[in-house]
Amino acid sequence: MTSLEYQSGFGNSCSTEALPGALPIGRNSPQVCPYGLYAEQLSGTAFTVPRAESRRSWLYRIHPAALQKPFEPFEGATSWLHQFGSGPVTPNRLRWSPLEIPAAPTDFIEGMTTWAGNGNCDDLSGVSINLYVANRSMTGRFFYNADAEMLIVPQEGRLRLATELGLIDIEPCEIAVIPRGVRFRVEVLDATARGYMLENFGAVLRPPELGPIGSNGLANVRDFKTPVAWYEDVEGDFELVAKFTGGFWRTSLSHSPLDVVAWHGTNAPYKYDLRQFNTIGSISYDHPDPCIFTVLTSPSDTPGAANMDFAIFPPRVLVMENTFRPPWFHRNIAGEFMGLIQGVYDAKAEGFSPGGASLHNCMSPHGPDVDTFEKASTADISKPHYIRDTMAFMFETRRVIRPTSAALASEALQTDYDQAWAGFKKHFDPSKQ
Repeated sequence: MTSLEYQSGFGNSCSTEALPGALPIGRNSPQVCPYGLYAEQLSGTAFTVPRAESRRSWLYRIHPAALQKPFEPFEGATSWLHQFGSGPVTPNRLRWSPLEIPAAPTDFIEGMTTWAGNGNCDDLSGVSINLYVANRSMTGRFFYNADAEMLIVPQEGRLRLATELGLIDIEPCEIAVIPRGVRFRVEVLDATARGYMLENFGAVLRPPELGPIGSNGLANVRDFKTPVAWYEDVEGDFELVAKFTGGFWRTSLSHSPLDVVAWHGTNAPYKYDLRQFNTIGSISYDHPDPCIFTVLTSPSDTPGAANMDFAIFPPRVLVMENTFRPPWFHRNIAGEFMGLIQGVYDAKAEGFSPGGASLHNCMSPHGPDVDTFEKASTADISKPHYIRDTMAFMFETRRVIRPTSAALASEALQTDYDQAWAGFKKHFDPSKQ
């Protein structure tokens, strides 16, 4: 795998060109662009949002994106769903084992299965949570999502995201975000690939405000990487698949849509290495809310109640004294969907495997299992506890997360998950304080 180049910073106005002088000087759309290119603006936010929140880029491409034939329905994404149901949702705690990699050739689009979600792309609110498995690259096929930006979390196998604005390689413990409308293909760099993908229907993802933490900590903006300009000048017979209002559509192109020779602006795909996260925790007693592990957030119209938070539980050191160190027992108003990329999650002794998932919805009680509780209750807390070689994550939303019928009917659903808490004994003794 060749080493790719990236630019640093989140939300910066980047400028990059694959040919010298391809970026026009002083004008975004001159009468004639250098090299005979076409100018096109890609807007990811409303034109009049505050400057700091604006996501827009100017692209200078070989062919205008408008050069395409009419769309027709596409039938190749049968498990990528749009609706999450309108009836009552089970309050049961749910957990799934990892999905099996299919034997048949399957690309990123064909291997996408919707697992849960809430809201609706028409309302610009909510999320769709999906699992993917793949064993072949997209060949002659490109894709864009008009409904949502896509947060891709690999768990097994490396991916190359060949996008209009450049190339991005990601591996497990890295993530990538593809903005709405950006055209791309997914190449599988290893024999198989498996992971998680969240569609964010709401406000664009961004690092959270740091508040009293101050100017440093959590995910540093300089560690977010956008690609440098790269292009394909290839003609032939290509398929472009679009997701729009929950439906899938296809059209044919006579050229590769990855033909942007130069671009500048703030609306671009990016990657982030979760291992660069600067974890912050207590150095006295108790431990802070898991919000302190937030990498990216999609704000809602209610301050402090996010449309979605993406949090991680990386390697870290626990030093709090006179404290129950694992996550405490809790019931939340938020919905929590968790995945495990590698290692062991510190609140579960077994059953939560890399590639698996769990769902704890609004007010459904959860917390450490029996083994974890017993060990933590008798641990020597005068010494630090090193949590190594792990990476778990959580999609947390202000709305109930609705599991799909496919998730509830899956053979990966663990029917004995409640047993994780079944062995708790009564320790209450009114004669002892």
